[in-house]
Amino acid sequence: MIDQFIIELQKSISLFKPEATLAVTFVVALIADLIFKKSKNISGYISLIGFIVTFYFLFWQKGQNYGTFTQMLSVDPFALFFKFLILLTSFFIILMSFFSKELYINNRSLGEYFSLIAGMTFGMFLLVGANNLIMIYLAIETMSISSYILAGYTKEIHRASEASLKYVIFGAVSSGLMIYGISILFGLTGTLNLFEINNFIANNNVNIYALFFSVFLILAGIGYKISAVPFHFWTPDVYEGAPITITALLSVASKAAGFAVLIRFVKAAFIDNTQLDSEGIWILISNIDWRFIIAVLSVLSMTLGNLVALWQTNLKRLLAYSSIAHAGYMLMGVAVMTDAGVTAVMIYFASYLFMNLGAFFVVTLLANKIGSEDIDDYKGIGYRAPILGVCMVVFLLSLTGLPPTFGFIGKWMVFSAVLESNFIWLAVIGVLNSVVSLFYYVKIFRNMYVRGVEENENKENYQFHPIAIIVLLLLAIPTILFCLYPGPIANWAAASVGIFLG
Repeated sequence: MIDQFIIELQKSISLFKPEATLAVTFVVALIADLIFKKSKNISGYISLIGFIVTFYFLFWQKGQNYGTFTQMLSVDPFALFFKFLILLTSFFIILMSFFSKELYINNRSLGEYFSLIAGMTFGMFLLVGANNLIMIYLAIETMSISSYILAGYTKEIHRASEASLKYVIFGAVSSGLMIYGISILFGLTGTLNLFEINNFIANNNVNIYALFFSVFLILAGIGYKISAVPFHFWTPDVYEGAPITITALLSVASKAAGFAVLIRFVKAAFIDNTQLDSEGIWILISNIDWRFIIAVLSVLSMTLGNLVALWQTNLKRLLAYSSIAHAGYMLMGVAVMTDAGVTAVMIYFASYLFMNLGAFFVVTLLANKIGSEDIDDYKGIGYRAPILGVCMVVFLLSLTGLPPTFGFIGKWMVFSAVLESNFIWLAVIGVLNSVVSLFYYVKIFRNMYVRGVEENENKENYQFHPIAIIVLLLLAIPTILFCLYPGPIANWAAASVGIFLG
């Protein structure tokens, strides 16, 4: 048994290389900042190198399906897909940070900033592969602690300190709810492993009220990370107060990790993985209709997010409510509980990465020039920054879900999965919400190209660093390209769905 344990430990360590690389990157970046104090970006360069090495180790994990460290973490294609998305997001965030003026004012040290991004990425990597409730909780706390600090990193700005404080308070409440739900579920089943919980519920009589209460509390903790209504209260204030780059990181990477663990938690713990019904819908092993509950959360999220976004004048706050609405769209794919639905969610996230990061990068570059994130200050700016203006239009079209953008493919896949599962009412609500979203996205476009044109006619065009334009194009081009040729990502997502280690 000792020999077998050593063999499994060696295998686990070999498959833990991406996470280990991120942990080493975090430490090395901190040490380098202490040694090379005059170089503000040294930790950022080290983080980029660490992310590239992590990409390499992830690439060689393709096709692996193994439970590491006594089934605490899964290394499987499903986790690998989300790890690539999270790592790519963090990579772009580092690049975007180099061009964020608000981070460099007052001679601020950025060593901890870049290091914490690596630490947060490490926590998200653990979360997407977690098979154990305690590991899920520890992973969420690991990524949350970094995000709390990053949200208030520009502490001399009043709204940043307020955002960080609110984030910590709401995070503590959701964390308490989640650990309480975990304790109840452990008391009911006697185990923390998701697959063992599945087996226990399938073969034993479990008090349905206690089960519902415990799982709902756990979903509250996960819902907090994905900004789903009614666990969204922190989102607008934190998104507005945090540095723009951190807002982008929270809106994409943190949300992706949250959805990955939500899907794994539901499927591993409450779905009969040995059979499907006649329509390919997962069969629940409990008497609680989790499909309807998640569908209700989806409707609440996209409806509240879109309606409140209509009244926003601050672009970061508008994108925050937009992010809540997009969480609702993606919850539609989870609610149908089919492989097609989860595939659609994964494709949606791939599109969301490019369009949302791109939109926030445009906000960053323009904020450097005009010192404002207010939509009214964007009047005529499309003519003074033509490349940024065109790219912003592409990102807004994609966020709305209109062709020819990648966002159209993601939203179309979600609606198709919902209709195939006969959730007609959910699809209708989703379409109506997409129409509503068009109004506030068009408001940005109108200010950039229709209003205030005369005032900017004789003014010089804004100039931007060539590398910043290249980074922006690396986000804009795929937003168009993957609409015209979505096959590679669609096939990758489809091949990754449903592969959970049992």
